[in-house]
Amino acid sequence: MQQPRENTVFVGNKPVMNYVLAVVTQFNNGADEVAIKARGKAISRAVDTAEISLNRFLAGVTKKEIVISTEVIDTDSGKTNVSSIEIILILNK
Repeated sequence: MQQPRENTVFVGNKPVMNYVLAVVTQFNNGADEVAIKARGKAISRAVDTAEISLNRFLAGVTKKEIVISTEVIDTDSGKTNVSSIEIILILNK
């Protein structure tokens, strides 16, 4: 597995606005690039986070890249495949 980027927001089960605030805070603290990562059922929440951040809060920021993949994780019943997404937002210079 690759090393996570320095400015990464991992999306889980909290309300979307919590993650939007985290993304906006990263950019306000001087980040040029922020990655939003999620797995499984949290993927739709990650997409919502990116879209709300871009459309309502961040002027001059665009989507650089969207990476989708499948991760194999160990569970009680053995190994299982889980979809994952990484949405990379970048500050336009």
